[in-house]
Amino acid sequence: ALDVLKELGRRGFHRAVDTTFFASQDIVREVARHCELFLVDVKIMDSDLHRRYTGVSNDLILSNLRMLSELDTQFFVRIPLIEGINADEANIEATATFLDSLPSHDGLCGINLLTYHDVGRDKHRRLWSVFNPEGIAMSAPSDETLQRCVAQFKFRGYTTIIGG
Repeated sequence: ALDVLKELGRRGFHRAVDTTFFASQDIVREVARHCELFLVDVKIMDSDLHRRYTGVSNDLILSNLRMLSELDTQFFVRIPLIEGINADEANIEATATFLDSLPSHDGLCGINLLTYHDVGRDKHRRLWSVFNPEGIAMSAPSDETLQRCVAQFKFRGYTTIIGG
């Protein structure tokens, strides 16, 4: 991927990387040198719940986001909202509090709230794997929940849109 980013840069293309940021800081720094924009997933702030739903802690992810805020790179924070998992008021407040704590907000372009969908279900079928093996109830948040989440971030001064 790094070679592709370098070549695209050489050819004058704008480069964006969509990432979970579950990577070493050295890799993130190197990729940041060769792209203009990051789209960073922030799924859930509670590290134990993050591990339960994703299989990994969010410590490295949040550390990378903190580091990115100090670099001269633009980024969007993208939150895939799932009712009953991370769309609750407490998680959104914790996310906003974390964003408030970043060393710099110069590169933060905004927050994209992404509503849950299960398009990955067919991908799992084609890969002979099981979609949601624990049968965790997952659904898109209601319009009311989405508007509350937008209002929570906007109250803190963050440009927030549904979608992205």
